Amino acid sequence: MIKNPDDGIRIGGDVVLETLWALGARSVVGLPGQHALGLFDALRRSRLRFLGARVENNAGFMADGLARVSGTVSPLMLSTGPGALTSLAALQEAASSSIPVLAISAQVPVAGLGGGRHGYLHELPDQAASFRGVVKSVFTVRNLAQIPSALAEAWRTSLTAPAGPTLVEIPQDVLLESAAGIVPPVRQIDVLPAHPVARPETIEAAAALLAEAVHPVILAGGGVVRAGAQAELRTLAETLEAPVVTTFGGKNALSWEHPLAARSWIEDIAVTEFLENADVLLVVGSGLGELSSNYHTFSPRGRVIQIEADLGKVNANHAGLGIHADAKQALHALNSELDSLSSASGEGAVANRQERRTNGRTRIDMLLNTVQRRLESQDLVTERDLIQELREAVPDGADTYWDMTILAYWAWSAWDPRDGDFASAQGAGGLGYGLPAAMGAALGHASAGSPQPVLAVSGDGGALYGVAELATLAQHRLNVTWLIIDDGGYGILREYMQDTFGEATATELSRPDYAALARSFGVDAERVSLVEAPAAVARALATPGPSVIVLPAVLKMFAPTHLDRSVAGPGSGNAS
Repeated sequence: MIKNPDDGIRIGGDVVLETLWALGARSVVGLPGQHALGLFDALRRSRLRFLGARVENNAGFMADGLARVSGTVSPLMLSTGPGALTSLAALQEAASSSIPVLAISAQVPVAGLGGGRHGYLHELPDQAASFRGVVKSVFTVRNLAQIPSALAEAWRTSLTAPAGPTLVEIPQDVLLESAAGIVPPVRQIDVLPAHPVARPETIEAAAALLAEAVHPVILAGGGVVRAGAQAELRTLAETLEAPVVTTFGGKNALSWEHPLAARSWIEDIAVTEFLENADVLLVVGSGLGELSSNYHTFSPRGRVIQIEADLGKVNANHAGLGIHADAKQALHALNSELDSLSSASGEGAVANRQERRTNGRTRIDMLLNTVQRRLESQDLVTERDLIQELREAVPDGADTYWDMTILAYWAWSAWDPRDGDFASAQGAGGLGYGLPAAMGAALGHASAGSPQPVLAVSGDGGALYGVAELATLAQHRLNVTWLIIDDGGYGILREYMQDTFGEATATELSRPDYAALARSFGVDAERVSLVEAPAAVARALATPGPSVIVLPAVLKMFAPTHLDRSVAGPGSGNAS
């Protein structure tokens, strides 16, 4: 058993946690391992709040939820080899959704790095290589003096738009080494993340196109939310009188109560056509990927302007005026340029704006009415009632975290966030996201002194991925309500296979009595009917501490497309 060489002396683990505190972290998540003992021993001397997971992948999802709530980088503490590698699926979700997570992995002693010769437990010839295709940067520390700067650079990189996960590896012997005379106590580190700034000529060109547009439409993605650009987006929409459609990740970009909000039914063909028919379509903070483009069926007829912080996504899927920039900076510059054009344009601009006002708001009403009529034409009363009644049961401002389950597919389109964070595993699409991400969010709220309730929603298949975290939920008494929709298997995959092959294979699951299992951990739980579920969720959210609601139900998905437009993907047929 390796012991702290001197309990009275700071060691490498202390330097790590001091640095995180100096960078602004107040909470960390993770779980210990043999090579990380020096890091975890330092926790008892640290002011950082710790959430200990049971599985590293779940810890990664917890870090995702914590980062979303805290608005900054979330540290994820891992061990070596199997422990580190188990986090990769969660880090892929953070990468896909641009969530700043700093993974800090232990490593074998310095002498064993890169060799695979010493036979250390958990040793890999090149552990970092497994992460390079997922995270934004990797750095392997080799001595104590490198720790503060390595973590500061990883923190900066993680926050720099587009945000995302980073990895710093620190060998076991460095974490255990005395810091005396090598690294003085770390007190303050100022990190300024770099954000891409739009070139003036691109803003001028975009403003000119938008000023002349008769039917402008804005598609707002998650980049608007991550950049905190909601006010700039609202100002632009009101200046142009332009309808705003949001992607699933951008649901918080504009309040659904705003008269220019065209909401987020982007899997419905009516919304696809609405976007296609814009004479100028401004896409902000979205790469127009698979979900945002209705599974790549979207084909714009007018001019496209795309503001995107990820250079690799600029004009990657659709040609147009590409602006590589942070959404907040670019929208601010665009508003200023449009103000200048408006001042110089006179009465003609006012008349043009009035035409857009009448057209835009009328077209929004027609669009949303079309979507509602299409829903009413399908046998979906159960699903529509459930999502609406759950929405009324959840307090305004409450955060919700959704796994890859059929109810989440409804929520992507139908859930009004009402000032609460809305997040799902739509970036990478892995199972098991809902509960641990909600736990990370609850930790963030508690650390900020506002332990508000958080809702997690999973199917029974996804619940099996996170069921070990019932122990964490009980131990830390987090203010999380977990709603499990139990349909007896991998419901979405079941429907895909039935639609494609006529029958499903390997989709049916033997699973526990989730309510009894939760109670065995000391977590309040109940099994409810469809009629009872909303009230049960409301009661649970109003009661401090963790709770589990189990709803046995087989749900259907709305059919989002006309028969003459074939779509492959989650919205192409019924799923659950």
